[in-house]
Amino acid sequence: MERIVISGTGVFTPEESITNKELVEAYNKYAENYNLTNKNKIEHGEKVALELSNEEFIFNASGIKNRYVMDKKGILDPEIMHPILEKRSNDQPSILAEMSIKAARKALDKAGKNPKDVDAVITACSNLERAYPAISIEVQELLGIKGFAFDMNVACSSATFAIQAAADMIRSGSAKTILIVDPEICSGHLDFKDRDCHFIFGDVCTAMILERKDLSQSNNCFEILSTKCITQFSNNIRNNFGFLNNAKKSSPLDRDLLFMQQGRKVFKEVVPMVSQLIIDHLSDEKIKTNEIKRLWLHQANKSMNDFIGKKVLGRVPENHEQPNILQDYANTSSAGSIIAFSLFSDDMSNDDIGVLCSFGAGYSAGSVILKKLS
Repeated sequence: MERIVISGTGVFTPEESITNKELVEAYNKYAENYNLTNKNKIEHGEKVALELSNEEFIFNASGIKNRYVMDKKGILDPEIMHPILEKRSNDQPSILAEMSIKAARKALDKAGKNPKDVDAVITACSNLERAYPAISIEVQELLGIKGFAFDMNVACSSATFAIQAAADMIRSGSAKTILIVDPEICSGHLDFKDRDCHFIFGDVCTAMILERKDLSQSNNCFEILSTKCITQFSNNIRNNFGFLNNAKKSSPLDRDLLFMQQGRKVFKEVVPMVSQLIIDHLSDEKIKTNEIKRLWLHQANKSMNDFIGKKVLGRVPENHEQPNILQDYANTSSAGSIIAFSLFSDDMSNDDIGVLCSFGAGYSAGSVILKKLS
């Protein structure tokens, strides 16, 4: 069987960021204005007063302290409460493609590759800014890559599902080297007026180079030993935005056109699902849990990751065994586990084994077992 490696990763981080303090100040100002404007209706029971947010609540609920965003001005304006992104002409690169190019160039550099070495591009993320043409084909064009490209969406599991798809294509011989990009502008589908979730997401883009082992020249290479993906339908994480909204007479302000979740149900159902996926995957490959040096988990919620890590390893993971980037980046959907992998993998020794795992809406979950190569 053809041996496949991840030979390079790249992370594009936006220049602007928002602390919990800034976010709380903006939200509370919005909530106070709302409560004042609707004072009479609230007093008569026609509307419910908005509860104020606070930094302690956010950190305790998520482990998040900061998030990077493509635009903070609109988000922090109590009269707007969403990012403001400049509308571009069809002749300009789209913002997702632009982010992808910046991350891709870093990944190519680490892998010691040029665009001409790449045979295919996969754009895998939770929300695409348009239906067509595919963002991946635009990225392919901007980088000067030959071959083919396509977009895919499995929400927060998009990156790991793309790894499986890319590895399968390389093994089949349809490509030798594949670029995966995960551009996530999560702030664009977050309701910053909702206290229960206004703090969850951040923006970022990650990139990976997958290729045949015999072609790799990277000094920090990880062999893909095995991949395993599972899905199970659930409405507990949902976003109803789509091309049928106009036909359904939906308003752009309809709440269900942005991110929605029932957090407690998600926690209760996803933690055992993901834990068992990793345990079963390791068992299938006859790998013992004490052989696992690192878990690069989806960065959605610190408590979820702590429970999963403890279940998989049979003990509380040490910090270096399960790196956490939530405090700096927040939830970045499909890119989160890739950020953790990119930032916390260089120190691993030859033949060390780790598990890259993401999970989210669908439900969907993907597990990738990796081995460090010299």
